[in-house]
Amino acid sequence: MPEGSATAIVLLNTDIGAEDEVLEQLSRIDGVVEASAVYGVYDIVVKVRARSIEELKEIITNRIRKLSKVRSTLTMIVVEGKSFEKR
Repeated sequence: MPEGSATAIVLLNTDIGAEDEVLEQLSRIDGVVEASAVYGVYDIVVKVRARSIEELKEIITNRIRKLSKVRSTLTMIVVEGKSFEKR
């Protein structure tokens, strides 16, 4: 994770059958760097990256949670300096 950034993993529940629509809306939100439809308790997993925790909260609260077909969210903020990413 780049220094001076904050990352969160957000689990979304959507209206039944709305996964594709929500994925499309998520693709237009600055800060959303990855999103996938998944099987299981949640419908979509989203990775959000921002310059600060405050910006991260703003993206999640004012953009993602307000999407009309999103029913609920669970947000997990990544511990700074305690992650890695392979490509």
